[in-house]
Amino acid sequence: MRKFVIGLLTFFLGVALCSPSLWAEDILPQTEPEGAVIQAAPVVVPQKAPDVLVQAQEFMDFVQSQELLNKKGLENCKKALDLCAEALKKDPNNFKANWMAAKVCWLYGMYAHELYLADWKDTCRLYGKKGMGYAEKAIALKQKRVEGYFWYGMNVGIYSDSVSIITALLEGLKGKVQNSFETAYKYDKYFDHGGPIAALGRFWAILPWPFKDKKLAMKYYREFQKTEFFGIPYTVQVHVYFAELLMDNRKTRKEAKALLEQVPKLTKKKYWNEQAKALLDDM
Repeated sequence: MRKFVIGLLTFFLGVALCSPSLWAEDILPQTEPEGAVIQAAPVVVPQKAPDVLVQAQEFMDFVQSQELLNKKGLENCKKALDLCAEALKKDPNNFKANWMAAKVCWLYGMYAHELYLADWKDTCRLYGKKGMGYAEKAIALKQKRVEGYFWYGMNVGIYSDSVSIITALLEGLKGKVQNSFETAYKYDKYFDHGGPIAALGRFWAILPWPFKDKKLAMKYYREFQKTEFFGIPYTVQVHVYFAELLMDNRKTRKEAKALLEQVPKLTKKKYWNEQAKALLDDM
């Protein structure tokens, strides 16, 4: 019996000396054996605030997807531009914010024109200038990207609509626009649904003599005609512009008529349907 008691005392003494105190289990930090796999507690990542540029893009996409033009479209353009301006306050050298702001300026001016707003010329002049400024900044930030060049040229377009092409030429914008569209074409001619291709066609078609070049305009329109972007609602204006050029030649008037007759099938937008009808009436 005595041996048994001594054995028990020896066992408990060994446990006490070789192991952490059982009573201190809730106080002392537990150590893991070397090489053990420790499962980390799940990390809770705070959700980021919505990206203002993502919101701006959503507004633009919403406006451009509308078939019927209305004031709501203009209001969303303003919201998109405000969001771009907010991003640029935080980072004036944000490339994406600059070219997106240029795009919104063009979009706002274009819709003001298509809605026949009383002050559409003032709007196009103001926003065209603003858009050119944003686009120039985008070009300065990334000289080998298409966005700045393309939206610079497009903003000169709405600016010219308000002040006349002759005034734009006198201000020396012809060379800048040509360079912008040709550079955009070089870097990505399929950008914005083949925008650079169609823009060059329009550019050479509407210039006054002696700058107008119908053959070059036809070349670009024919190239655009072969793309997947021809004959979709987004590019319905190309049908109207191309038909204008085709009407100048007796041999292609039938083709022009067919293009104009497709316009109401592509869009419900009042402006482009009226433009198409006016050209059909002139044939």
